Parts: sequence; structure tokens; C-alpha cells
Amino acid sequence: MIRLLAISAIAVTGLIGSAFSVAAQQAPAVEEELVLITPVAKTLTDPALADFAKFAKEKWNITVKTSALAAGTPVAYGRIVEWKGRPGADIFWGGESALFDKLAEQGLLAKLNLPQDVMNAIPASIGKPKSIPLKDPKGFWTGTVLEPYGLVYHPKVLQRLGVPEPKDWDDLLNPKLKGHVAQCAPTRSSSSHATYEVILQRDGDAKGWEFLKHLGANTGIFTARSRDVPSVVAKGEFAVGFAVPSYMAFEDRLAGFDLKFVAPKTAWITPEPMAVLAGAPHPKAARAFVEYMLSERGQRMAMERGVFPITPKYRVQGAPGSTAEMAVEFTGGMRSYFDREVTNIYDDNIAQARYEAVNSQYRKDIESVAEELKKKY
Repeated sequence: MIRLLAISAIAVTGLIGSAFSVAAQQAPAVEEELVLITPVAKTLTDPALADFAKFAKEKWNITVKTSALAAGTPVAYGRIVEWKGRPGADIFWGGESALFDKLAEQGLLAKLNLPQDVMNAIPASIGKPKSIPLKDPKGFWTGTVLEPYGLVYHPKVLQRLGVPEPKDWDDLLNPKLKGHVAQCAPTRSSSSHATYEVILQRDGDAKGWEFLKHLGANTGIFTARSRDVPSVVAKGEFAVGFAVPSYMAFEDRLAGFDLKFVAPKTAWITPEPMAVLAGAPHPKAARAFVEYMLSERGQRMAMERGVFPITPKYRVQGAPGSTAEMAVEFTGGMRSYFDREVTNIYDDNIAQARYEAVNSQYRKDIESVAEELKKKY
């Protein structure tokens, strides 16, 4: 009798084990939905999400519904904090890495736990004398692409004005450009804010604010969004755009506009950080998306939108006449930031510590006295 019970117990245990094994095999590799919260423009997020959905279908035969909640960097950060670990999105993508560090300190990010070879391919940092971190040594976030904030210009408008093509920030103070510069206020744009900091950290506060006031006097429009800056230049309404992310400008070039981009020597380069939110509704899909973005497929997709690879092993390259080669031509022959020495003077810790102070001084010294500045300079 005892022996019979023992045999029965073994049989039941075997059945249970088989059931768990089958269940494990049947468990989906990723969930059927993925939601981003991001300041990154649709011109990059839409192709990324669309290709990831295609990738998931090919690899796992799973249809993943993807979407993105568009929000400026400070707004996205605030919303994640308000969610308190019960987020309405899976991934936070884009913005300053210091904000990702703050979220990790509050327990609002999950460890990425990506394969070691994937993370090892990304250098710890880039740039001198101030290094730009490309990944979190604690494993809570990783950079995804390299993207400079530079200048966009319309060659024919500049030619008509008798102004040489710009190479550096100081070229925007040319008196012939008065009323012909477009920019977005630093209160509305993280790219503009970071570039204001580049000027302030390059020149010091007194000289830096003098430069920014002079730039304000040459500015003909402060756009509602940073994305609008390259658009108004592309249409020939203004000659030069200030603090423009490279991929935003490239979209207008792809649309057929006569437009060029240059990243000044001290231009801030963002690694467009990405992290999985703690308590994410779809954690498997989220991690799969991060890994996809770091794969050759994800990097090639991004490079064709006008940004640069996050690892030295990839370079922007394509067939003659391809979108990738157009991106190389658009950015002055650049294929990888790892092919050159990167000069970086931007200190994110300094920028974050005085974020609101810079915005406040901008309102007081530039925004509220714009007409007086035009008379002064």
C-alpha cells in the first residue's frame, strides 16, 4: 500500500512538473503591448516602434501594440515621479542622464539586466575634458544613440544675406543675421537649455549671458517647440536655427528642403538614455525593446534617421543614394563620433543644479526685454 502511494505521488509530481514545463514553454517571450514616455520626437520614436513590432512578429510571432506618450523632459520626469512606482508607461527614453540617476535613487527604475556582451559593447563615456556618460555603471539606464545639438542653416538664404556658412556658435552674432535666427526658449526645450549651458560653461556667467542676450537680439522667432526651429529654417523663413537636435533637422532634409547641419566643436552630445520603469506593465517587452535598440538592426534603423551609433563597432554607412549616406552628407561627412576626438565642456551636474535659475534669468534678461535687446545690439 505504502509502495503504491509512493508510486502515485511520483506520478502526480511528474505530471505537475510536466505541466509547469509546458506552461514555461508556452509563456510569451514578450507581452503584447509596449508604451514609451519620451521627449524624443516622433520622427525617431515612430520608426523605432514600428520596426520593433515587426521584429517581435518575426522572432516570436507576437503582435506587439506600441505607443508613445510625448512629453518634454521635465514633464516626463515629473509624471514618472507622480506615478510612484505604478507607471502608465514601460520605458522612459531621452533627456539628461542626471534625471535618470535621480529616478534610480528614488527606486523608480528597474535594473536592465541585459546580456553582458550587449552592455560591454558600449563605452563607459565619451568626450574630454568633461566626459559624457554613455551608460549607468549601476545598470539602471543605457544610452541608445549619439545625437548632437547644433546649428541648422539654409544655404541660399545665407548667400542672399552675404553671410558665410556657420561653423561655431559665435557665427550667429553676425550683425547681418539680425532678425534671421530661430531658436526655442530654454524653458520649453531641453536641447536649447543644454546649449545655453554650453555657452555659459564655455564663457562664464557674465560673458555667457552677454552672448545669449546678443543672440536674443539677432533672434527673429522663439518657436513653441524645438522641432519647429529646423522647420522654419527649411522653409527659408529664417537663415539659421540654434540648438537643433541633428535628427530633427534631418527629417526636413529628407522631405526635400535645402538644409544643412553643423555641430560646433563644443556642441552637447546626448546619448538619449533609456530605462525600464519600476513596476512597468510590460517588463519583458520593455527589456526586449532596449536590447533591440542596441542591436545592429536597431542601430541601423536609428542611423537612417540622422543620429549616430552608441558603440564603436557600427558606423553610418549605406549604399550610394541611401538615407544613411544622405545623413552622412547632411552632417558634414560624419559617420561615427568614435572616429574623432570629442570636445565636451558641458557638465550635467552644474546644469541640473541651476536649471530653474537659468530659466528664471532667461525670462528676466532676454524674454521680457526682447525689444530693448534689439535696440541695444
